Amino acid sequence: MTAPRADAGRRHRTPFVSLSRAMALGLLRDRTAVFFLLLFPLMFLVLFGALFKGSGTSGTSVVQVGSVAVLDEMPEESRAALRGVLEVAKTDGSEAALDEALEEVRTGDVDAAVFQRGDEIEVRYSAADPVRAGTVRSLLNSLVQSANQAATGQPPAYTLAAQQVEDQSVKPIQYLTPGLLGWAVAMGAVFGPAFNLVSWRKKRILRRLWLAPIDATSVIGARVGITLAFALVQLVVFLGVASLPYYGLQLTGDWWLVVPLVLAGTLAFLSIGLLVGAWAKSEEAANGLAQVIVLPMAFLSGSFFSLEAAPPWVRTVSDFLPLKHLAEAMQGVLTQGESWAAALPVIGGLLAFAALVTLLAWRVFRWD
Repeated sequence: MTAPRADAGRRHRTPFVSLSRAMALGLLRDRTAVFFLLLFPLMFLVLFGALFKGSGTSGTSVVQVGSVAVLDEMPEESRAALRGVLEVAKTDGSEAALDEALEEVRTGDVDAAVFQRGDEIEVRYSAADPVRAGTVRSLLNSLVQSANQAATGQPPAYTLAAQQVEDQSVKPIQYLTPGLLGWAVAMGAVFGPAFNLVSWRKKRILRRLWLAPIDATSVIGARVGITLAFALVQLVVFLGVASLPYYGLQLTGDWWLVVPLVLAGTLAFLSIGLLVGAWAKSEEAANGLAQVIVLPMAFLSGSFFSLEAAPPWVRTVSDFLPLKHLAEAMQGVLTQGESWAAALPVIGGLLAFAALVTLLAWRVFRWD
């Protein structure tokens, strides 16, 4: 009695294993799919990581026209502390030099021009970059206040001790990796299943599977398994490249929590891919719909750049996008030392989103 049950178990598992193998081989043999789903997102990581390698807060460049007491009489200790934050290029005090400096400010070549007339120090800056303008004004105002205190001979009543909260080794790759990895996971989980379902339906493979002794659970289960495995490959490749000495990704304590986050995110975006594949009638329609979903979501979720300066309505919309929460949670556990408190709510939300959208995809799924 035991042998027949074992044979029945093997027969029950055969369709799932066979479909998984067929889907995996089909993906590996499709060089275009491998390029766009794995290598294409990786190219952005390699490119952006190289472009922003070693960059941090860029220095503020100022042209000093003629003599300016607060800059000329600055102690060497203070001057050394400002290096890398304030870059001062000194010119003569002629009107021609002043006109040239003001023109450089207008064209954005420098952030400000500083000159002194009597006891008044004047600063000229452009309103095109309010952040730079505010930085220039704050720095120079601090220097003027220090010079005034030195002139009166009275020590300041209070002092400010400021220090960056992140480690000095923090690099742009710490922020690029989670966002671009989230985008790669979204692309792989949406495009792959969508194209598979549409292509198999168009080639009547789904119809043959329908007539064969295979239920929809085996078909969907195989697709889910292959997509999860591909997402883990993406994770390994991204972390491997970002951790190379050239890029220098520094992983924090509970970085391994990125694994359940990636799996939950993959299921969430896989549900979108299943919905697209179930609804679209052609590969062109599936491609267009997937592009409309994934690409705007990537920009609105901050995968490529921060949304801090975005309009309030953009940040409100991004709060409803799963990619934003996935990228933020991955950044938290990968590079900011966060743990289960940051990962669990996002994992739960992504799984709930996956269940809801998968149910909708199931309702519109067609074998033929």
